[in-house]
Amino acid sequence: MPTQSIIVPRISSFPGHERKAQQILRWLAKRDIVEALPTTCGRSGMAYAIARGASRVVEAAEWLPFGQPINGLEVIYRRCIYTPTEGFLEEAGCSECRQEVGEALFESLDEWMPGETDNFTCPLCGHEDDINGFLFLQPCGFSNLGFIFNGWAQARFTSSFLEEFAERLGYPVAVVEA
Repeated sequence: MPTQSIIVPRISSFPGHERKAQQILRWLAKRDIVEALPTTCGRSGMAYAIARGASRVVEAAEWLPFGQPINGLEVIYRRCIYTPTEGFLEEAGCSECRQEVGEALFESLDEWMPGETDNFTCPLCGHEDDINGFLFLQPCGFSNLGFIFNGWAQARFTSSFLEEFAERLGYPVAVVEA
């Protein structure tokens, strides 16, 4: 099974998420990181195939999935929870009181997932913030927008690429390896 490197904006409800995703796709295609038109190279269907310029935005280009049937970027436009697929500890902390709140936070996802709320309130100190504002020991993300790069995890994005990606989105990002 191919590995995934998932870039997720650290905001639950990204405003104008479909329009912003199209802007990001045009930018990636212009830089020759992915192809401009989708093909069947995604894990769950259509995706934007890896392009030669992808080598410039990763630390270990030899691990990129060139020539593999599943190698493309899939864009997710619905509310999703992005966590590592193996060994995820479900540990989280409050950014205000710095106490462990993982169990309560992950239980609150029943309200977050259908969009009843974007926020979580710390049961210990009452601090309320977007769920992405809490501290996680392992990278994870919660958003209505996600960029899944199939087969790219072992190549590891460069920090400069991730910084530019976040700048273009207008929000900090989490990178989840799955």
